[in-house]
Amino acid sequence: MKLGVVITQTDPETVFNVLRLALYSLKEGDSVKIFLSGRGVEIDRIEDPKFDVKSLAESVLTAGGLFFACGSCLKLRQSNGSEICPLSTLKDHYEIVRDSDKLITI
Repeated sequence: MKLGVVITQTDPETVFNVLRLALYSLKEGDSVKIFLSGRGVEIDRIEDPKFDVKSLAESVLTAGGLFFACGSCLKLRQSNGSEICPLSTLKDHYEIVRDSDKLITI
């Protein structure tokens, strides 16, 4: 299965749970592409003692998941991106939505 995930928020528990699903999907042999939009591009700044979002996002990367981050959203935040938030385009967002078998938006 091709799983697409669109993250538009920074609630630690919600983001943590969708990343758990992404990692599980990767371990099941699925492909996972995650597009970060709006506040979602702040994923690498989420800090919460109960929900270690950064470590989980790194585990998703290590397992083969791909992250994409809205370039306009990054620029609004004066950010150049990061490994978890690589500068991407609306075309990338469109292709993830178009090509996914299942799409989750949070």
